[in-house]
Amino acid sequence: MSRTTSQKVAVLGTGKIGEALLSGMIRGGWAPADLLVTTRRQERADELSTRYGVTPVSNADAAKQADTLILACKPQDMAKLLDELAPHVTADRLVISAAAGITTAFIEERLADHTPVVRVMPNTPVLVDEGMSVISAGSHATAEALAHAEDIFGAVGKTLRVPETQQDACTALSGSGPAYFYFLVEAMTDAGILLGLPRDKAHDLIVQAAVGASVMLRDSGEHPVKLRENVTSPAGTTINAIRELENHGVRAALIAALEAARDRSRELASGSNS
Repeated sequence: MSRTTSQKVAVLGTGKIGEALLSGMIRGGWAPADLLVTTRRQERADELSTRYGVTPVSNADAAKQADTLILACKPQDMAKLLDELAPHVTADRLVISAAAGITTAFIEERLADHTPVVRVMPNTPVLVDEGMSVISAGSHATAEALAHAEDIFGAVGKTLRVPETQQDACTALSGSGPAYFYFLVEAMTDAGILLGLPRDKAHDLIVQAAVGASVMLRDSGEHPVKLRENVTSPAGTTINAIRELENHGVRAALIAALEAARDRSRELASGSNS
């Protein structure tokens, strides 16, 4: 697919998430010549240029040349990056932040008046084009700006618009969400070993169960309670396992864990990195 418009997009801080966006955008029809990248190391810049045909530039040059700036740095590096960009970012640029806990207001007050800012919280499955990116508009972001952000992040998965007041909850649920599943798979694999299975077989069984269950959740249209009940026979093995999960407070622990993640996102937003 080729694009009828030529807009330059710069990814600033091209780590794993930034590289996933680059590769997804190229597959989605962006011309590599229209994609700029910034990195801390020259070796990384050379690697991205060779692999994708994109152009490595400095942060200042990215701000001067690109129509859209995607800030994919770590939250603790955002203030320094914005100080570097501010002299070069004019209000006709679109700034997209993919840094956890950084509000659009934090970015807006450090850039030119009326600069449109969009906040996006992707998660790591963007690396396999199965990500979920949660999108919120800043004070000056138009419908066109939101659609452009959806176009970019839609290349590596699904997108969802929410009010920015819900971003901390979405960070806890979706941004950090894959880690909870990895933790569960790790625990279930250990349980399989305890039950007498070799680690590789336990791992394969659990991973395929997770993949199959996820596809059923996505495609069946059934409520998860209904799907669980379909596996849970009276006086059977599954209900005994569910009873133990409830006895050990797994549901309450998950709720408390997500509240803790949300609270940490709020701390990041308020500028606390301790």
